[in-house]
Amino acid sequence: MEALRFQVVGEAFKKKPLDVKTPSERLRVGDGTSGMRPAKYFGSKVFNREKMYKYLPKDVYEKMIDVMDRSGSARSQGENGARLDRETADAVAAGMKQWATENGVTHYTHWFQPLTEGTAEKHDSFIEHDGKGGMVEEFTGKLLVQQEPDASSFPSGGIRSTFEARGYSAWDPTSPVFIIDDTLCIPTVFISYTGEALDYKAPLLRALHAVNVAATEVCHYFDPSVKKVTSNLGWEQEYFLVDEGLYSARPDLLLTGRTLMGHDSAKNQQMDDHYFGAIPERVAAFMRELEIVALELGIPCKTRHNEVAPNQFELAPIFEETNLAVDHNMLLMSVMKRVARKHGFRVLLHEKPFAGINGSGKHNNWSLSTDNGVLLHAPGKTAEQNLRFATFIVETLMGVYRHNGLLKASIMSATNAHRLSANEAPPAIISSFLGKQVSELLDHIEKAIAYHDTVEPKLDEIRYQIDKLELIVDDSLWPLPKYRELLFIR
Repeated sequence: MEALRFQVVGEAFKKKPLDVKTPSERLRVGDGTSGMRPAKYFGSKVFNREKMYKYLPKDVYEKMIDVMDRSGSARSQGENGARLDRETADAVAAGMKQWATENGVTHYTHWFQPLTEGTAEKHDSFIEHDGKGGMVEEFTGKLLVQQEPDASSFPSGGIRSTFEARGYSAWDPTSPVFIIDDTLCIPTVFISYTGEALDYKAPLLRALHAVNVAATEVCHYFDPSVKKVTSNLGWEQEYFLVDEGLYSARPDLLLTGRTLMGHDSAKNQQMDDHYFGAIPERVAAFMRELEIVALELGIPCKTRHNEVAPNQFELAPIFEETNLAVDHNMLLMSVMKRVARKHGFRVLLHEKPFAGINGSGKHNNWSLSTDNGVLLHAPGKTAEQNLRFATFIVETLMGVYRHNGLLKASIMSATNAHRLSANEAPPAIISSFLGKQVSELLDHIEKAIAYHDTVEPKLDEIRYQIDKLELIVDDSLWPLPKYRELLFIR
């Protein structure tokens, strides 16, 4: 094993960065795409609103936009909301199929997130019997909207018996369809026959709806025109890259995704010189290709840099609506693994793959905004705007205080618990750091409330007695200005 390790170390030093071609270089010469910038190929493999406008009839496009934009808003007002009928679904499926086949797609899949901390997909081709001994390509609204994958082998939390295997995947129209290789991927929820969630997306959508309803009601105290409150998320994905040869020489990495034995490195992260340092050439090539693939899939990658630990790096996108941001993070982790192997790496997404150095966190930068463009966790320029800001800060703090157990449970996977409880941060403590100015603001509000609740009632008692004295004491003997004199009445 020792000889093998030194051999693969030597081979790793000989490897050169791969030549990464941009989309314009991959296309045929003379098509006018030379010098294509990221903005040109962003979302090229996503059936986004631009593609909908091109491939759907005008009335169908308008219905789809209504379904997407009114998701949650009308229901929060007690209405039924925009619904997708069968005729519209058939028209959408036809447009999707046309776009997909023009891009070389032959299969489709309902892409969902079971309780395995990964994604799942079952690919079906478009072909069907034509009744004449041949085949025809077909994709209907029924196939788009719902499917029935076998759920017996997916985790269910013990809510049902194994023989109750039926599970349903249902299309989430608020998260756009995308293409991976020759497959049309349709984001879906995954639920049981009796409606229990068998995935992570369904609870997330329910939570987002609950936040929307509650926050919209609070907003109406300040602006009755608000119809919807959206949760926004900007995640940061940290990860390690290990040369594939070195990875294969470690059975613990192969089997568990982390090291279980061995000595610390002679140099770890003591000097913090890896953090924000120059990105190694092979890693930079990997990052370039990863960003190209991600941008084509509509993932708005913004930042890349070295992290604190050796061979640790980070990627962060621009913030998006939370449901879409989570889908993009799940998709990106899958893409990272594929691109890394192409460059001779294995990507480690385990929260604590090595002892003695930092683990990999997934920081979530979260906020709420209204449908008319107001960021609810940002201070304003007027007293009313700042009162709204303070209201939502306090509401958030109370949510953390009352539901801290739920917050802990949401991040207490076995792998993350290994990073937090044993090494880097105590998970039993959830704190809120507000900064000096916001803390002082809330202190002043607390003092004002205390004044209103304690001092003002006492003053009212004193005033009641003084008012009675004022009526029985002669004006010449009364030492204070009387109430009628304060009002300039003689």
